[in-house]
Amino acid sequence: MTEKQAHTGQSDALVLFGVTGDLAYKKIFPALYALAKRGSLDLPVIGVAASSWRLEQLHQRAIDSIQQSSGIDDQRALDHLLARLDYVSGDYNDRNTFKALKKALGEARCPTHYLAIPPALFGTVIQGLNATGLTGRAHIMVEKPFGRDLASARELNRIAASAFPETSIFRIDHFLGKEAIMNILYFRFANAFLEPIWNRNCIASVQITLAENFGVEGRGGFYEATGCLRDVIQNHLFQIVALLAMEPPAYRGYEAVHDEGSKVFRAMRPLGPDDVVRGQYAGYRDEPGVAKHSDVETYCALRLFIDSWRWGGVPWYLRSGKCLAETVTEVLVQLKPPPQRLFSDSVAADCVGNYIRFRLSPNSAIALAARVKRAGKEFVGDQRELYLCEEWLGKEAPYERLLGDALRGDSALFTHKDAVEAAWAVVDPVLVMHQPVHRYEPGSWGPKEADALIVENGCWLDPARESHGR
Repeated sequence: MTEKQAHTGQSDALVLFGVTGDLAYKKIFPALYALAKRGSLDLPVIGVAASSWRLEQLHQRAIDSIQQSSGIDDQRALDHLLARLDYVSGDYNDRNTFKALKKALGEARCPTHYLAIPPALFGTVIQGLNATGLTGRAHIMVEKPFGRDLASARELNRIAASAFPETSIFRIDHFLGKEAIMNILYFRFANAFLEPIWNRNCIASVQITLAENFGVEGRGGFYEATGCLRDVIQNHLFQIVALLAMEPPAYRGYEAVHDEGSKVFRAMRPLGPDDVVRGQYAGYRDEPGVAKHSDVETYCALRLFIDSWRWGGVPWYLRSGKCLAETVTEVLVQLKPPPQRLFSDSVAADCVGNYIRFRLSPNSAIALAARVKRAGKEFVGDQRELYLCEEWLGKEAPYERLLGDALRGDSALFTHKDAVEAAWAVVDPVLVMHQPVHRYEPGSWGPKEADALIVENGCWLDPARESHGR
């Protein structure tokens, strides 16, 4: 094993490509500040971008970012961050840019290179790093999207693998850094009562909703090139499916978790046109950067099957969209009704039977819905929720956690090559071959045509406003 292949440990510098961009401003600077507050930022941070800025300008950009995000309540932490923040200005196509970066790194030999840049520039930057000898013991972090289809994902993976071993490639999906997402994995495998019912014998269906009550907010050009299926479902929601559907890992280690997650993606039945309903909110075509006759979806719902022993025949319903009724992310695992209808009201008329619910945002909760008898002689009751968990205090923000993990060489919460390509293989058939978008009104739950996806007399269960009952 070579030195490059063996290195998966602590980084001694962070190189942030795209430091003047929106992602750095909105997410990365606040994460670095949070790490400094926790005493976990003891390495140089070198920003790289084409902008001809002075270092003072970059420092002010960082201050403005932190002030906008969370406010500045720890001047010592801010000073600590700024003292470590340096800047290299230059064109990514110019080899001198990487020579200047190498000089700025000084004695650092194990940097983490964070590519907060468009995927089209990945190859250029990786080649520049490789040619300058900056990849040998380094890590590389890349932002989603990991391609826009199976072919482009494979090409991106090939480019990354040309300079870095897989163990040193950290593909960020910030969803995996959320406390509520991590708790799905823990809840499933830390509790003995769940396993006997967590299969096709007891579960009727699974619904996952990621809804936003706002539109594209000036990002029409980005959405025109991406759409909801690529932007949200193929990565964020598929990652949730993997955690819910995976088999127990053979041991407590990220390799085992990643292996089982990849098996879920490989067991997913490739989608067909009848499995997908696409929608577009009224007014989207008036957004800047959007074509007048755009057919890009701002809403997508799909019916998914996992052809495995555990999940054979169980439909998974996924949906996401903008300008919907609420901003919420929720999983509803619908249980099958009792085998005998002993009480006349034991099966709800509104297709809401017993379920397990994971509320992932805007707040976190796990709940079990069961029927409870009313007081009196009659055997009638109501369905109530038993809360098992609520919001965690003092939790790390996703980018803070993921950035800290990458700097430590911990890839547990990052996506692996096999999983990326297997997930794209599921959606690849419908990226081009699909039905036209259906119009829906802002403030609704999407186009009515999505109702037809639900089989066996079911229905979409819209997330309720958070309470201890539904």
